[in-house]
Amino acid sequence: MKTKSLYLATMLFIGVAATAVAKEVPAGASLAVVSSKGSEVVKVIYKGVTTSKVKVNIYNAASEIVFSEVRYNQAFILPLNFSALQSGEYTIEIVDATGAKSEKINYQPELSTGTVRVAKLDAQGKFLLSVSNKTADDITIRIFDEYNNLVHTSNQQINGSFAQVYAIKNFTGACTFEVTDAQGKTTIARF
Repeated sequence: MKTKSLYLATMLFIGVAATAVAKEVPAGASLAVVSSKGSEVVKVIYKGVTTSKVKVNIYNAASEIVFSEVRYNQAFILPLNFSALQSGEYTIEIVDATGAKSEKINYQPELSTGTVRVAKLDAQGKFLLSVSNKTADDITIRIFDEYNNLVHTSNQQINGSFAQVYAIKNFTGACTFEVTDAQGKTTIARF
């Protein structure tokens, strides 16, 4: 009896395995979008069923087309440079003979302001602001008091490194420095 049960279990297992192998998974185009935080280059990876017309569209958050290109390939890797675009959410769409596929990405370029540091020099409200930058840039410096009142604002053109001492009048123990680059990226330091 044990032999019959073992035989039936084995036959059932082989039947299920053969059925699973025999089923064909429908083939279609595949899309992958590779982006890394701080990088301006986004890679679109496409693999289709056959060589055909493939349209690549990129939409911004307002659903406006910011890039479009037609290719005749079965497979490709397309590096796209987003450096001229604002940070935000984008949709990358591939349209081929099998239909449309899309993926969303959140493009956040590396801040051009590099490293921003603020050091408290004394208890009377003197602070040293330093910006280590890779390229030339325009920055806006805003300083707020403990009640979030704007006590200082200035614009600086920097090329490389920048440092300046700021004396906050009527300093009572707390302030916030905001440094914003030309692309709108802000670094905040609170004391």
